[in-house]
Amino acid sequence: MEAYKLCESDYKFIQLIWESEPITSGELTKLSAEKLGWKKSTTYTMIKKLTERGLVQNKDTIVKSVVPKGLVQQLESEYFVNHAFSGSLAAFVSAFAGGKGISDDEAKQLHEIIDRYRKGDGK
Repeated sequence: MEAYKLCESDYKFIQLIWESEPITSGELTKLSAEKLGWKKSTTYTMIKKLTERGLVQNKDTIVKSVVPKGLVQQLESEYFVNHAFSGSLAAFVSAFAGGKGISDDEAKQLHEIIDRYRKGDGK
């Protein structure tokens, strides 16, 4: 599968949907005004745009996601690592940590994730 290549405004908007779905388009308009500072026309344009891209559904004024948050995050992360770090997860982690270090708890969590994926369980 290919990344959805969401720009920042797309991602912020679909996050509102994930957090509130199912939600009426009217409620989403109010929420977008409150959280994103958007006008009604901007919200409806975004609903249409993300519907056309197959990310959300707007049926009988009820808006809900079609694609799960975890899948979008996975694909976007893979795209970013491939694009910015030539696919090297180690280079990404090193750059992300960037000298600030990680806590013992974070190190433990990373070890557990690595062990899980090394064994092929993955989830």
